[in-house]
Amino acid sequence: MASAGALVLLGEVVGLRGGCSCAGLLLSTMQQRRTMDDPTCSLVRQDGRGAHYGSLSEEAIEIPQPSNTALDQKSTANVFSDGCTRIDFVLVWETEPWELSGQQDSCKNGDVPKRPATIHRTWRKKFLDKLHAAGIRMEKHMTRVEKKVVHYLLLSAPWSVLCYYAEELQLRVPLQALPRQTSNWSASVLQRLGIPNLMAQEVPNLPLDYYTCPFKANKLRWFLGSDEQDTFFSTTQRHQILYEILATTQYGHSREREVGVDQLLNENVFTAAFPLHEGPYKLRPEELAAGSLSQRQILFQYWASWGKWNKYQPLGHIRKYFGEKVAFYFAWLGFYTGWLLPAAVVGMVVFTAGIFLMFNDVPSQEICTSKQQYWMCPLCKTCPYWQLSKICSMFMAGRLFDHGGTVFFSIFMSLWAVLFLEFWKRTNASLAHHWDCSEFEDIEERPRPQFTAMAPMTIINPITGVEEPYFPKRSRIHRILAGSMVIIMMIAVVVMFVVSIILYRAVVAILLSNSGYFWFVASASRIASITGSVVNLIFILILSKIYISLAHFLTKWEMHRTQTKYEDAFTFKVFVFQFVTFYSSPIYIAFFKGKFVGYPGHYLSFLGVRNEECSPGGCFIELAQELLVIMVGKQIINNVQELAIPKLKCWWHKHKLLSTKKAGEEGESVLVEQAPWVMDHQLLVFEGLFNEYLEMVLQFGFITIFVAACPLAPLFALLNNWVEIRLDAHKFVCDYRRPVAERAEGISIWFSILEAISHLAIISNAFLIAFTSDFLPRMYYEYIHDSSLHGYVNFTLAYAPWSFVLQSNTTCRYRAFRDRDGNLTLTYWQLLAIRLGFIIMFEHVVFFIGRVIAWLVPDIPEALEVKVKRERYLAKEALAENKVLLERRETRSKASVMDSAAGRDWETEQFVSN
Repeated sequence: MASAGALVLLGEVVGLRGGCSCAGLLLSTMQQRRTMDDPTCSLVRQDGRGAHYGSLSEEAIEIPQPSNTALDQKSTANVFSDGCTRIDFVLVWETEPWELSGQQDSCKNGDVPKRPATIHRTWRKKFLDKLHAAGIRMEKHMTRVEKKVVHYLLLSAPWSVLCYYAEELQLRVPLQALPRQTSNWSASVLQRLGIPNLMAQEVPNLPLDYYTCPFKANKLRWFLGSDEQDTFFSTTQRHQILYEILATTQYGHSREREVGVDQLLNENVFTAAFPLHEGPYKLRPEELAAGSLSQRQILFQYWASWGKWNKYQPLGHIRKYFGEKVAFYFAWLGFYTGWLLPAAVVGMVVFTAGIFLMFNDVPSQEICTSKQQYWMCPLCKTCPYWQLSKICSMFMAGRLFDHGGTVFFSIFMSLWAVLFLEFWKRTNASLAHHWDCSEFEDIEERPRPQFTAMAPMTIINPITGVEEPYFPKRSRIHRILAGSMVIIMMIAVVVMFVVSIILYRAVVAILLSNSGYFWFVASASRIASITGSVVNLIFILILSKIYISLAHFLTKWEMHRTQTKYEDAFTFKVFVFQFVTFYSSPIYIAFFKGKFVGYPGHYLSFLGVRNEECSPGGCFIELAQELLVIMVGKQIINNVQELAIPKLKCWWHKHKLLSTKKAGEEGESVLVEQAPWVMDHQLLVFEGLFNEYLEMVLQFGFITIFVAACPLAPLFALLNNWVEIRLDAHKFVCDYRRPVAERAEGISIWFSILEAISHLAIISNAFLIAFTSDFLPRMYYEYIHDSSLHGYVNFTLAYAPWSFVLQSNTTCRYRAFRDRDGNLTLTYWQLLAIRLGFIIMFEHVVFFIGRVIAWLVPDIPEALEVKVKRERYLAKEALAENKVLLERRETRSKASVMDSAAGRDWETEQFVSN
């Protein structure tokens, strides 16, 4: 049975793991803290040494000149030269050699220092002085690199500072260890079926699971491991605390945004600011034993290694090393990749069925054997007449994607998307509870450090009751509206470029048709379409870089309170732009191209150029081709970039830094290459998860919105994601500097975007099958005319109007349902009614089934609901027992007071109150 003290502490926590605040149930309140401007403010003493937050002891800052031997011994450990002070953060900046001797010496030599360098030096001094005054311990190293001096300032937060900010940031610390819990449902299913699980692997040093509670300094002794100050706060929590201090420290006027290390990095006052990795990722011979591996080496060996492509990801280790936000990304990516497997299998079956149908298709055989039976009208004013039999191969290729299985696969993928999102909700809820962040965004998330520093006023938070920085809502709305105008202008630029691509295709097709070369004439439309897709892809990649920078500026200007809201606003801006950029061309081909052409003698034009027709093989095959070029091409380019560019950047950065002159000049400390801060400085800056999410969400759109045109899309996505997981893992472990860990309770706004895409996919597939595919005309012909489809080709071709025949003196055919006068026939209107009816039926059936699935699959697993209720029940029981203990103590206290007070003369007796 737990001790009374443990029950008291348990009584102070509601729900324990669900992210519930324990402030309302604390039996006593913490002493009121003074502001950071008070240098005598004391929070928690350090083992009697008397070090206080806001004041400096003699050992608070050390700038030693260690020997080479000392540095060799400590170079592989994340500690100061004293061998015990932990390094929590590293600041790096570069100066010219003359700056070491001071500005006065340079002036004597007639060299006037540059103004930006002087300003940077002033800002840096103010910033570091405030860090010094805040009690941050420091140790400095310098080295020469290519006529520059690189300064490495190692930072460490003392115990008192850690306790202050841990309570300020509401960091969750452990109360009690729990048994490890498995989160792989597939492992449980395979175990029940008795099937060996090939994806399982034994990963050493599995992180423990804990009951946790937000840290309170006056309850320190109740927390697990509180007697070990060096290890009480995890490495990632120490990083969070240091980053909070760095991000809120002013070096100038807050109104001019002269606040925080991020702004100093933008101004090149510092060249880098990062926490350290836990040693090298490569294994040494003496570290082959699993028990001696560091967290980084475990991740490299059991996660980032290409040999583990078919194994579960060690999400517990990822979360412990990189934080919940990164862990949620990889959990979602692995979940998404696993769900792509059934979609890829079904897509392959549908594509294989298309191969068999292609060789047995009656309309294809009619076209291939027609020879000179069907003379088609020119595709442009100067284009020649052409024979329908020339498109035999293209028409047969179109049958690979356009057949009855397309309808089944569209319905399957629409329901697949609904099931995928519903089951991800369950997985997300389980992970959020397991990782203690299920209510983080609503209750526990604090304002962004940049927002805190620049907000013009404060207000009481209605949920927590804590005074927080505040930015007027009306001013934010005005800024959001202004930013929206900029976004609309950028989208208009994209639309203009899409129109220019359309015109480019039309002009290139005309030029190639008039070239006189048989191959160019026969393939003019296809060449124009392929080159247009390539040009469109290049434009997409270039314009995306520009727009992302603009979106960053606009989102910062809008002053969002929390990091989650900031990232959601930024994500929405960029995704809207990227959606228009990437999907505009496929949408045009799928729903607009060839629909507003007119007919011979009365062709419609745009800006003087005749409207573009579908290729002789049809728009469906063009759409499949466009998807393959953009989707697969983008994946290949991204994978090459992710594989090659980080390696090249790291090599170049390392090459520059390793050309160090180990000069023992006075005032300099010699830096050894193996120092961990030097090794991590050679790595790349972590730029967030936005690009990773965006790539996957755009891929999700391609395999759902346009899947009717390309059943192989899920297979390409699956192959890409198997590579993507290991590429991203390798980047995080080996190529990136260690990011500051961030908490999250899911994949944020990306889930809402995925839901919107899944709904859009149902509508898109319905219109694709109804208006772009030949499925409904074929069904109509089978039912009305001939079930064997003999004569279908002639049924789909109209004769050129008499006016056109008299003018050109030649009879030709074109694809349409019109009579000899160019008027739409009854068949056209009957097909239109069938198409609209199919769209309504398709949408209602799929949406209804999707709602049924959503109703049958609860968002939170039943086992998790029971677990949460059980924990709340235990908390209430602990409160009740705690109340009984308090009543007993009060009863005893009253009895003892009454006994001691008996016979006392209160009027005459003199006594002193203790």
